[in-house]
Amino acid sequence: MEIATLKNIASQVRRDIVRMVHGCQSGHPGGSLGCTDFFVALYGKQLKHNPKFSMDGKGEDLFFLSNGHISPVWYSTLARFGYFEAKELATFRKINSRLQGHPATEEHLEGIRIASGSLGQGLSVASGAAQAKKLNQDDHLVYVLMGDGEIQEGQVWEAAMYAAHHKIDNLVATIDVNGQQIDGATEEIMSLRDLGAKWRAFGWEVIESEGNDMEKILEGLQKAKSLAKKGKPVMNLMKTEMGFGVDFMMGSHKWHGVAPNDEQLAKALAQLPETLGDY
Repeated sequence: MEIATLKNIASQVRRDIVRMVHGCQSGHPGGSLGCTDFFVALYGKQLKHNPKFSMDGKGEDLFFLSNGHISPVWYSTLARFGYFEAKELATFRKINSRLQGHPATEEHLEGIRIASGSLGQGLSVASGAAQAKKLNQDDHLVYVLMGDGEIQEGQVWEAAMYAAHHKIDNLVATIDVNGQQIDGATEEIMSLRDLGAKWRAFGWEVIESEGNDMEKILEGLQKAKSLAKKGKPVMNLMKTEMGFGVDFMMGSHKWHGVAPNDEQLAKALAQLPETLGDY
């Protein structure tokens, strides 16, 4: 896909996010908006995936979302890339919906392979899936996204040691480094300090990238892919801004898990061109 096409999809995904969260008055718009460009770049250009979904994922790249509370951006991306009809986005967080607040598997939603949102688990799952691909001689990659606040969880570092020790080099992890978590700035809640040095010390190949510029995101993903299969797992430290694309939501932890009211929704939509048609 061309850059202009990806940007158009990203604008529509952002519209979907604010409408979905507004529609049920519940959810997490801030991180979803901040990671929109990453999801669209991943599914539109980088990931070798098949919307005709199979749970085992043989013969394709896999993606796991660890910080499952940003489900709105994933659901919208999956719908806009053909996994299910966009009209289903209107059921987000409603009774009997397949689109729960955190991704779940019991209703067999296309594109979702694990339940997530209990923070800290995604890297373990992705490591296991990547190791299974190596054992099965499947030459595809496994991608996983985590939040920066999430890596305050100890299980992340157990998985980091495991992946490096076992040379799981078909694994590409990304951390959304937006500096915000639900209670405030990560620097104030629990400082993450030098993330690059940490991951290198754990035996990973590390790159840093920008997460709110489509061209730079693609450059980062391509660089990460070029470093894969060379003996080490790859970590992409991706700088984003929470709430990106909606001016009054940008850069504040206050929009981590708050739904816009009617007036705020209208103000947000006025900033986001409708490019693919609202659901």
